[in-house]
Order: sequence, then structure tokens, then C-alpha cells
Amino acid sequence: MRIQARLSRQAQLLQTVPDVGPVTASAVATTIGSGYQFRSGREFAAWLGLTPRNHSSGGKERLGKITKMGDRYLRQLIVVGMTSRVRQVANHPERADPWLKDLLQRKPACLAIVAMANKTVRIMWAVLTENESYRPHTA
Repeated sequence: MRIQARLSRQAQLLQTVPDVGPVTASAVATTIGSGYQFRSGREFAAWLGLTPRNHSSGGKERLGKITKMGDRYLRQLIVVGMTSRVRQVANHPERADPWLKDLLQRKPACLAIVAMANKTVRIMWAVLTENESYRPHTA
């Protein structure tokens, strides 16, 4: 896997995203390629099963647990990577992303992990479709 990650341009681009290692990058690059089969990052996240199930009715929006549809292996790799990131926040809060720190103060850790996985998947889709390395957003 690590050799494939070094040889594939797409896997190299994906490794520029925080907490995406060579195994996850090569698995995503091999599975979805350039990502053009998905219209948006949300569609890619939904394909992986990282979006909440919708139980809305009568104008009242109710979102449930994640759907867990799609590629189980990819979803596991991404969620495990985000679990590692959340645990690092507990050990080194000074290195943490402000968005993640704020989320962890408001929500339980498991929900924050899935939210971070969803965000990372959307970033991965953008990196693949734009064919550019990840550049963090600066305020």
C-alpha cells in the first residue's frame, strides 16, 4: 500500500490532507480515482455513509444516526484516522484545530469523530477533483 501511495499522484495529493496517511490515501485513490463520479463532496460523504439519516416531516428537520451505506473499509479507515486526531486533542490541546476544539466542547467525542470524518471526506473530494494539494483555510 505504501508503495502504491508513493506512485499514485492522487494518493500523494490525498496525503496532504491532515490525518490522511498512505493506507487511507491509496485506498481512496484506488476506489474512487479522480472523484468526478460524485457531483459534490456531500455526495461522496453520503456514498461512504457518513451523512445523517433524514427523518424530516412537515417542515421539521430531524437528522438521525449515520447511514453506514457504501464502502465499509474506506469509512473505517477514515473514522479510525479521525479517532486518532480527537485523541491527540486530549493530549495536546495547543495543536488542535479550533473548529474541532469547539465541536468537542459542544458534542460527545463519537459525534465529533463522525463530523470530522465527514469534513475530511469532503476535503478529500475537493483535493481530488481540483487536482491540487490541500491548503488550510486561513481566516
